Amino acid sequence: MTRPEPARPKRTTRAFHRFTSSSTTLHSQPSHRRNSYMKSKQSPETGRDPTGTKILLTSLSAAVAETATFPIDLTKTRLQLHGESLSASRPTTAFRVAAEILRRQGPLGLYQGLSPAIIRHLFYTPIRIVGYETLRNAAGEGSGGALSLPGRALIGGISGVIAQVVASPADLVKVRMQADGRLLSQGIQPRYSGPFDAFSKIIQSEGMGGLWKGVVPNAQRAFLVNMGELACYDQAKRFIIRAHIAEDNIYTHTLASIMSGLSATALSCPADVVKTRMMNQYKAMYSSSYDCLVKTVQIEGLRALWKGFFPTWARLGPWQFVFWVSYERFRNLAGLSSF
Repeated sequence: MTRPEPARPKRTTRAFHRFTSSSTTLHSQPSHRRNSYMKSKQSPETGRDPTGTKILLTSLSAAVAETATFPIDLTKTRLQLHGESLSASRPTTAFRVAAEILRRQGPLGLYQGLSPAIIRHLFYTPIRIVGYETLRNAAGEGSGGALSLPGRALIGGISGVIAQVVASPADLVKVRMQADGRLLSQGIQPRYSGPFDAFSKIIQSEGMGGLWKGVVPNAQRAFLVNMGELACYDQAKRFIIRAHIAEDNIYTHTLASIMSGLSATALSCPADVVKTRMMNQYKAMYSSSYDCLVKTVQIEGLRALWKGFFPTWARLGPWQFVFWVSYERFRNLAGLSSF
C-alpha cells in the first residue's frame, strides 16, 4: 500500500514568507540604512529627485514667503528711495516709513506691488534654487565628494545671476509699483494701475529693452545675495547636522536661515540700494550703476549704501525662515530628499 505524498506548500504561502522576512529585515536595519534604501527606490533611472516637482515646490514656498514678508520689503524700498539725490532731505527710519504708509493708505497700502513680486518669484526662485542644487550635484556633491565654501559661493552666485536676468522685468515692475505708493500718498496720480498696465506702458514708452533697465546692478546684487544666502544656508545646515547640534529638522533650518540672512544682507545691501534707484528712474538721473553709486555717496555719504539694512535683514530673515521651512517640509511630504 503506497503512502500518500505530503502536501506541497502553496506558492502564495512561500511568497508571503519571503515578503514578511524581507520586510522584517528592512525594518530591523538602522534608520539611516532604511532611508538610503527608500531613496534608492525613488528614482531608479537617474538617482535624482524629479526636477518638475522641485520647481513646483519652490514656486509654492516662495509665494508663501513673499506674501508673509512683503510689507517689510515695501518699507525697505521706500526707505532706500527716501532722500534720493536730495541732500537737504530729513533723515527717517523704517518705523516712520511704515507708520506713514499706514496713516495715508491703510493696511492694504503695505501690499502695493505684491502681484508682480509673486510673478517674479515664480521665475526667480525656482531657477536659482533648482539651478544651485543641479550645479552642486554636477560638481560632485553627494557622490563621495564635498564642495568647499568658496565653491558653493560661486555656484550660488552663478545661479542667482541667471535667475535674475530672466526675472528682471517682473522685478522692475515690482519696484516701480512700490515706488508709486509714494506718489499716491502725496495726492499724485500713480504711473500704473496694475502689473499688466505697467508692463504695457513700459514697453510703449521705453521699448522692450526698458523691461531690463537696471539689469546690470540687478545681476550684481543677485550674485552677492545668492552667494551669501545659498552657500551659507547649505554650509551652515551641514555644519549643524555634522556637529550634532541638531538633526535635519526645523531647528536646523531656522538657525541656517538666520545665518544666511545676515550674510546675504551684509554683502548685498549696497548693490540693493543702487539697483532700486536704477530701476525706479524714469528720467535719466544716472548713466550707469557706477554713476549711481558715486552720486549716492557724494550727496548722502557712504552710510547711504547701507540704507534699509535693518528692514532688508528683517525681511530676509523671516523670508528665508518661511521659505526654507516650507520648502524642506514640502520636499519631505513629496518624498524627496532634503535640500
